[in-house]
Amino acid sequence: MYIVGIDIGTSAAKTAAYDLEGNTVAQSSYQYPLYQPHNGWAEQDPHDWWDAVCFTLRDVTSKIDSSQIAGVGFSGQMHGLVMLDKDDRVIRPAIIWCDGRTAEECDEINEIVGRDSLIDITASLALSGFTASKIRWVMKNEPDNYKKCRRILLPKDYIRFRLGGDYFTDASDASGMQLLDIRKRQWSDTVCDKLGIDISLLSQVRESPEAVSSVGSEAARLTGLKEGTILAAGAGDNAAAAVGTGVIYDGKAFTTIGTSGVVYKHQKKFAMDRETRIHTFCSPVPGEYHTMGVTQAAGLSLQWFRKNFAPDSEYSELDHKAARIGIGSDRLIYLPYLMGERTPHLDPFCRGVFFGLSAVHSYEHMYRAVLEGVGFSLLDAYEIVSGVGTRINGMSICGGGAKSPLWRQMVADMFNIGVADMSKGGGACLGAAILGGVAGGAYPDLYTACHSTIKEGDICMPDAERNAEYRAFYRIYKDIYMSLKDDFRKLASV
Repeated sequence: MYIVGIDIGTSAAKTAAYDLEGNTVAQSSYQYPLYQPHNGWAEQDPHDWWDAVCFTLRDVTSKIDSSQIAGVGFSGQMHGLVMLDKDDRVIRPAIIWCDGRTAEECDEINEIVGRDSLIDITASLALSGFTASKIRWVMKNEPDNYKKCRRILLPKDYIRFRLGGDYFTDASDASGMQLLDIRKRQWSDTVCDKLGIDISLLSQVRESPEAVSSVGSEAARLTGLKEGTILAAGAGDNAAAAVGTGVIYDGKAFTTIGTSGVVYKHQKKFAMDRETRIHTFCSPVPGEYHTMGVTQAAGLSLQWFRKNFAPDSEYSELDHKAARIGIGSDRLIYLPYLMGERTPHLDPFCRGVFFGLSAVHSYEHMYRAVLEGVGFSLLDAYEIVSGVGTRINGMSICGGGAKSPLWRQMVADMFNIGVADMSKGGGACLGAAILGGVAGGAYPDLYTACHSTIKEGDICMPDAERNAEYRAFYRIYKDIYMSLKDDFRKLASV
């Protein structure tokens, strides 16, 4: 018997089939473009996601007996706005999580709902990455498109709709729309009414491991899945990664370095940061929660640097060269704010900075500074997440960036905590598959499923001397943003 996970990432869709012990049996990925019509905007075509999922599912199902799939689960980039008309046709390109166009709408939401009320209900002030501000932007700037809208979906939920024909979301992904009452795990009448958003446009909210629909006949023909195969509600990408790394117990945590970067901690009980520097969302574990801090451009910073400065070099080659350079990159510091920032600044206007650049620096220095700058941004998140609710009592690391031994060791040294490598197996796609397996009855619950499937890798232990060196540069890193904060906003207004 198999379990299958589908992950709708920012750069590619990945589909993988696993046996019931969590071993990868078949996997496939397919990339798609990101469109930036204006500086700070970010859009994708939902049809590209669907084409990629069809391709990867056909590839995977050609290598296994698809009648033996117990269930399919989903993981996806959060916050994206997918709008469908009365005939279920996509109205406009999806405005995705890293889009920064909605600063004005965020100010309006904070004022209309009230800052304290918004925090009490959604556990956050309005953010440009969240879905509510995107809906408001379409209302104001594309009223004809909004009038056509009969359904609002999140990215992974659009894919499940194409497979099963039903409209559902899960509590973890819905948490990032800024329309959910986080404690009640249901849409907030108060927020939706004040913002003029019809709740009937939103999908039913279920728990992540629930079976919510099954594969239809046309989807079966296009994908190689068997008609009637169970589809789980699934989870947002970070919540799914938590399942895939076994972070479903109070105080367990993971760091992921994907396109964005995240420090995530499981909380059995609700806890939040009243300054809203980090997020409190519903967990994929029914009835429980998680806190997480987000840096917008983690792996994205590295991709941007390699594409523009070292396109002919492999990441492993660049790592090898950077490892020969000392901590601090000869006094060169990078701020990874290519797409604005969430934790801890909630600032859509800040931008990337190389500070301290001189004639002594080579592209190898700049590369190491990028690695360190992303590490510092994750340390910002780690320090805040550590201080809210249950203390962190275990850390894993996953995502594409975690495949770098140099970056893994940096994170361990900066955090001053042992970090278990989950880059070779655990992560969002496995987590999605586990959710599918529970929905399809392959396991009685998430705890049994994670115990059966997850294998922890080697642990990077921190070095106290390196931690002290990084801390000296980290203090300067934090000061640079404060010095430039007003200038970022001035630059955006020019």
